[in-house]
Amino acid sequence: MIVDDQSEVVDFLSSPAAHGADAAEAVHRIETHGAIVFLCGASALKLKRAVRFDYMDYATVAKRRAACEAEIRINRRTAPSIYRQARAVVRGVDGRVGWDGPGDVLDWVVCMARFDETQVFDELAQRHQLTAELVDGLADAVARLHDDATVTPAFGGSDGIAEVVEENAAELSRYPDLFAPAEVADVVAATRCRLAALAEILERRREGGLVRRCHGDLHLRNVCLVDGRPTLFDAIEFSDSFACIDVFYDLAFLIMDLWHRGLEAEANRVLNRYLWRREDIDGLVTLPLFLACRAAIRAHVGAAAPPSTGPDGRLGEEARAYLALAGTCLATPAPALIAVGGLSGSGKSTVARLAAPAIGRVPGAVVLQSDVTRKRLAGVDPETRLPADSYTKAAGEQTYARLRNDSRAALESGASVIVDAAHARIEERRAVEAVAARAGVAFIGVWLEAPKQILVERVAGRERDVSDATVEIVELQDRYEIGDVSWHRLDAADEPGTVVRRLREILGANLPASAVVQGAD
Repeated sequence: MIVDDQSEVVDFLSSPAAHGADAAEAVHRIETHGAIVFLCGASALKLKRAVRFDYMDYATVAKRRAACEAEIRINRRTAPSIYRQARAVVRGVDGRVGWDGPGDVLDWVVCMARFDETQVFDELAQRHQLTAELVDGLADAVARLHDDATVTPAFGGSDGIAEVVEENAAELSRYPDLFAPAEVADVVAATRCRLAALAEILERRREGGLVRRCHGDLHLRNVCLVDGRPTLFDAIEFSDSFACIDVFYDLAFLIMDLWHRGLEAEANRVLNRYLWRREDIDGLVTLPLFLACRAAIRAHVGAAAPPSTGPDGRLGEEARAYLALAGTCLATPAPALIAVGGLSGSGKSTVARLAAPAIGRVPGAVVLQSDVTRKRLAGVDPETRLPADSYTKAAGEQTYARLRNDSRAALESGASVIVDAAHARIEERRAVEAVAARAGVAFIGVWLEAPKQILVERVAGRERDVSDATVEIVELQDRYEIGDVSWHRLDAADEPGTVVRRLREILGANLPASAVVQGAD
């Protein structure tokens, strides 16, 4: 609800002079329910609307000043080059409206550097320009934010998510002409059931420091490319309960947004890259609940859109799609453990990455990669090359032991797992099979093989790869005693897409139908 007249300030910010621009420059406006953004030249100015809602109160000049200052402070964590200062708009002693100086303060404005709107990630996604490097960089940016974010144990936990669940239930029920009441009832019941089962875990995570001041509104429209780097902006400043949340609930919005857009491979890649960075395997059990909550929120927000674009239009269709996604996220397909083995250059990592989005629950299988695990244990980034003396027998045994432990933890959360490792020794193959047996889940072992010359060519041509394998290592592995391989053997000389199709045929023939539920390509 609008509670004050801001027309003088709007008129001022609509003028090129407010931006220090030539009078001929055009000023573009972007309006939301809580703000108006004015764009001109290299300048972006954001005015908080004088509104009062249950979750957002900008009713007074003092409150809007506090909100502007908080927005600068909070968003400079991730986008310091964009967020400059909070600045006063005043009516001077001469009666003219302008910046700062003596006179009556009319309002406060967030002053920002304008970025290229074509480089916002939803625009990049529509143009099919979200490369693997950009997706990795996005996941890294989220992980860095969560690493450094202030711990806020007074928020979140089971009570915080319970509020979200009940608000979703109330809001979804308001639109029986848009959402089938039976479908709403099923989603709400399943969400409440999942919350009840996770209440103690959510509390442990809150008490353990995993509820932090996060972004709070982490979707593709709030990420842009600045100086070649994915940059998070427009984090929530107006509500502590919206922003002070479990880090996995923050991440869930991004994963849900990607999946909803049909970017299943990117959603899966974000999850796995984030897990590489933060090692929060224990958080996986919360993901179906968090994804469903995020999708349900988007469903009723879409339902509340103006009638011209709402239930009878595109946004109404999208709202129904979000509700359907909430139900899909709450599904519980049987987890499975898939081991992809083979010598260096056989394409294990490529095949695992391409297959993962189509296995198990949203957003697909967790991929545990020996090269990444080895480097995590060594305390370096995945792309950092390790010296040759890091590849000792003891280091290898430690790496495989960690892979098995992480596999067990992920399977216990209900996630399917792909273990990407050479498994060149028969005892290594038997050990990973035993993980599945103890967990009571289906196991599929796949062995990729190709002529040595192809392996050599692939390894020699690698760039920006987490593997440290060299041509010399391929030559060494060629003399390995592999022993009897009882796993499904696939010719890895073919293109990766062909190998993945054959792998999917194997999975379809050997796993329960519910374990391969996504159908993502």
